[in-house]
Amino acid sequence: MSNDRRAQRVRETNETRIAVSVDLDGDGEAAVATGVGFYDHLLSSLAHHSLIDIEVKAVGDTEIDDHHTVEDVALALGGGISDALGDRAGITRFGAARVPMDESLAQCALDLSGRPYAVIDLPFRADRIGELSSQMVEHALSAYSQAA
Repeated sequence: MSNDRRAQRVRETNETRIAVSVDLDGDGEAAVATGVGFYDHLLSSLAHHSLIDIEVKAVGDTEIDDHHTVEDVALALGGGISDALGDRAGITRFGAARVPMDESLAQCALDLSGRPYAVIDLPFRADRIGELSSQMVEHALSAYSQAA
């Protein structure tokens, strides 16, 4: 496959400095450092299972909480994916998957039409997963979908 479906995004705010690069035709390699351990794990898993190479370097105000870092990484990553898709010509617009995991069943229906919308149902049993606030998972997915 062609290696022209790559993109880089930088996002700087008062609270964060984010640098993201993606290669849609990668091997699933990940180099992720957000300062929020479980978020790093989720993004690395995304890279592995999607076969998209992802690099994320984030510095944020995690001493306060994880909100700005998680949200800004999601926005930068979604924007990078959108940039790498370009005009979206030649891609399959719809996709769906169901993936059984340890004590869960993950399912996703995706439409890459360019009209962002997300419906997310994640009933967490705890407020935190490591350093990651569980409420931020839904927020990050929503931000990602808006930007991608």
